[in-house]
Amino acid sequence: MRTAVVIAAFDAAATIQGVLRGLAEVFPEGVALIVVDDGSADRTALVAERAGAVVVRHGHHRGKGAALRTGMGEALGRGCEVAITVDADGRHPPIDARRLHDASDDPDALVLGVRDLARAGAPRSNQLSNGFSNLAISGLVATRLADTQCGLRRYPIAATLGLGGREPRYGYEAEILIRAVIAGVRIVEVPIGALYPPGNARVTHFDPWRESPRIVRRVLATVLELRARTLLSRVFGERPRGGALGDGV
Repeated sequence: MRTAVVIAAFDAAATIQGVLRGLAEVFPEGVALIVVDDGSADRTALVAERAGAVVVRHGHHRGKGAALRTGMGEALGRGCEVAITVDADGRHPPIDARRLHDASDDPDALVLGVRDLARAGAPRSNQLSNGFSNLAISGLVATRLADTQCGLRRYPIAATLGLGGREPRYGYEAEILIRAVIAGVRIVEVPIGALYPPGNARVTHFDPWRESPRIVRRVLATVLELRARTLLSRVFGERPRGGALGDGV
């Protein structure tokens, strides 16, 4: 498989070099390391370029979802079939990114990293919110999913972009997962590790009070859209593009 590693980075100058060095150690030459600098105010782009990454810049902060789409578009233009997404904060062990790469020979599969948050020492709030998301999204798509929020994934690039995900921020990953399951994309789950430093050393731009309601709205809007497609397909006897709720599960 022709592979890219895509990193959405916002004000990540303190961690991006270590992330890229770790990835370069576990991936062979020929794997494109693509950093999308999402309007950072620090030296993220410069540090990433000096570490050997291809850097694509957003002129202003647009959000993680928009950065992932930009990175996958860049990877597609470079002839890549799959994109492994890695967070810029160093929370994903590089060897696990390689494990996702090797987990399936099917370039059309969506490979999901599955964390044990309790064992990793994640804050209790993270464990509870992730557990709730897993139950809710699994129920909505009638498919059991072990970790719906992990950012370490291997996407089939063309299929993912073709699903039409629109969320620009953190809800993009949940939206794409729902669309992929409903469209019948093969899902592969792989146990991975996760690194959670002490609270005062943790770097995150995720504000649960602001972002969680946005994610919920995007999930509900996606499900309503797909239900409407299902209804139209039944009325007109046509299968809507990209699948519909009830198809492929």
